Amino acid sequence: MANIKRKSEKTTITIRDVAEASGFSATTVSIVLNNAPLARYIPPQTKNKIQKAAKKLGYHPNIFAKSLRSKRNHTVGVMVFDVTDPYCTLILRGIENSLYQASYLPMLTDARNEKNRFERYLEMLLERRVEALIILANWLFIDINLLADLEKSEVPTVIIGRELDSKSISSVIVDDEGGAYSAVAHLYRVGHRKIAFVRGPKAMLSSRNRWKGIQRFAEDTGLELDPKLIVDLPDQLNPNLGVDDGHKMTDELLKRKRAFTALVAFDDMTAFGAMRALAKANIKVPDQCSVIGFDDVSPSSIFVPSLTTVRQPMEAMGSAAVNIIVDGINAKAENREFVVVHRRLPSELVVRESTKAIP
Repeated sequence: MANIKRKSEKTTITIRDVAEASGFSATTVSIVLNNAPLARYIPPQTKNKIQKAAKKLGYHPNIFAKSLRSKRNHTVGVMVFDVTDPYCTLILRGIENSLYQASYLPMLTDARNEKNRFERYLEMLLERRVEALIILANWLFIDINLLADLEKSEVPTVIIGRELDSKSISSVIVDDEGGAYSAVAHLYRVGHRKIAFVRGPKAMLSSRNRWKGIQRFAEDTGLELDPKLIVDLPDQLNPNLGVDDGHKMTDELLKRKRAFTALVAFDDMTAFGAMRALAKANIKVPDQCSVIGFDDVSPSSIFVPSLTTVRQPMEAMGSAAVNIIVDGINAKAENREFVVVHRRLPSELVVRESTKAIP
């Protein structure tokens, strides 16, 4: 007992310390504590003594050293382009929860839409030998072709929110086109024909896809898309400016003196800005103008009036990305080919208080 007490005072307890305290060889102790295949041949009484000695000493396995030997460290790099964007919150929760269940540790970086920061973080993550990368392209204007280096690194990679023309990078996206189609269909169904649109930045793929859905609905129904009722958000780097820009673009629509009974916003943040502008102009939502957003970020359900929006299955998107990279990691460990996956998840219309039928 005195021997065990003396050893426990050391900063780091090793397998040799446990071997000395238990009276068994370091090899036997290593087999037991690492639960190696040969452990099934060791008598239960021996295992029990070794485990008791390890517990009294406060032994903990050296995960870092083990990872160096096995070339596995069970860490996954998670890169976002602006962590303050509410769009990220639930996706990150889905990623974290799924990585936890799969026994992987996330390493989170925020590139802040800066090219140099993105490059440096990418370099640092690869230097730390992460086993995979998940990139959340929530507000992406920097040159995504920087990811070309990943083609050579053989690190399983998945991008959420953007699909690339790549033979080695997987993707998880939502059905933007279908979601926008359902948004306009809802307004049309409750009688709206004069509909204004605050489109997203032209540089964003999701903005183009959502506009395709709106155009397709117009073609299917004969709905007129009045050019004077269409404005675009500026190409800027800060998604939190969405509220201010939504306010400015709605003001621009009101200045054109072209009547509209409903407004479709690029996303929820833009919709919040639009509703503020309408309130300032003494236009009541939804009595005088219905408003619909996209994403279903957390404030949407508690905003007054609560926001009708197109919900993206954000936690499911994060979980889907983890499933893809875990399959890729396993394929690499087993020396088998991994097929790149491009997964598109459905969106869902959530009707709340901000939309109303025309009397």
